[in-house]
Amino acid sequence: MAALEAARQGVLVTLFDTNMIVGRKLLVTGNGRCNISNVNAAAGTYTCADRTFLETAFSLFGHEETVTCLRELGILTYSTPDGWCYPLSNSAATVADALTAMLDLAGVDVRLKTKVVDIRPTGGKFTLTVGGGSRTQSVDRVIVASGGKAYPALGSRGSLFPVLARLGHAITPVRPALAPIIADVKHLYKLQGVRLDVGLKLFESGRVLGETVGNMMFTQFGFSGPAPMNLSHLVSARPGATLILSIDLLPHHRAELIGLTTRMRSLPVPVRVILGSVLPPKIAPVVIPLAKLPAEVCLADLSQKDLDRLFHLLTHLKAKVKDTRGFKFAQVSTGGVSVSDVDPSTMESRIVPGLHFAGEVLDVVGPCGGYNLQFAWTTGALAGAAAAG
Repeated sequence: MAALEAARQGVLVTLFDTNMIVGRKLLVTGNGRCNISNVNAAAGTYTCADRTFLETAFSLFGHEETVTCLRELGILTYSTPDGWCYPLSNSAATVADALTAMLDLAGVDVRLKTKVVDIRPTGGKFTLTVGGGSRTQSVDRVIVASGGKAYPALGSRGSLFPVLARLGHAITPVRPALAPIIADVKHLYKLQGVRLDVGLKLFESGRVLGETVGNMMFTQFGFSGPAPMNLSHLVSARPGATLILSIDLLPHHRAELIGLTTRMRSLPVPVRVILGSVLPPKIAPVVIPLAKLPAEVCLADLSQKDLDRLFHLLTHLKAKVKDTRGFKFAQVSTGGVSVSDVDPSTMESRIVPGLHFAGEVLDVVGPCGGYNLQFAWTTGALAGAAAAG
């Protein structure tokens, strides 16, 4: 996006990419469908040290501007009822192909399998050291869109952060975000593979660090899916801390289950059957014993105290959190270049004139659902237009 916006201004653009193809990381987004944006992308939905930074950026190039720009590039999109935006093709490959074709049409000089290892300001310009350090190239402006450390196999390893720090930029520690959570789930091992919508709260010493509602899957190591991944940056920021994840299995259907229970309160109906009205069948055989009740207990045999204990467990299922699954399994990373060092309207460094930033290299992270790609489009467009101006 940065290269295309710059080329649109009529300047000569060289794009360096360590991968064999452009958009390699884009290919894995949205499980291959490319969750390209989100209708609800706004400053308040991101974790960022300065909300006004995001407010300014999105006011200049937000979701609507992105969709319009992509349409001009031949990428048509649609949005789901919850705001998640995808290409009509439901294929990340077609998006990468379209962008690659547009780079060619725009005359961008794409250098694949080429790594930039150093950036040095020299007399109002920049000298880039590429490859093994034996080659240099002089350029007028630089846009750093090298990502963080997530998915290192796809090229993002954070190798430029020491270079940026040497240039005077404050680098917030880079940690995994949008990663599966590792937890003590021995008491929940029979739920492996169960996927459902849940409400989650992450606690440290009784204090809520964060909460979210969304889809989650129970796994052998802990929890995966959008809901737990949206809280993972809070986990990675506290290595060694005692963290507890509280799981509400009834974020949407608690009222219906209470209503059904009330109507059938005096009937000898198995509790597992009642729970099966709103929950996957594997839930009841695990939760009922955890509530210290017989596996085949009937509703009519429960005391009110028993019923209250069961409902409390259904809405406050606990697990001790150990860690995240790390950068290898993280969709994005948090940390990086502090936004306080960057002009939000141009993405230009306040420290090194002519140096711009885009995407995950900045200390901003959004939830699952296209938010991080939207931030990439926004910052890429602003950086590209400003660097070429």
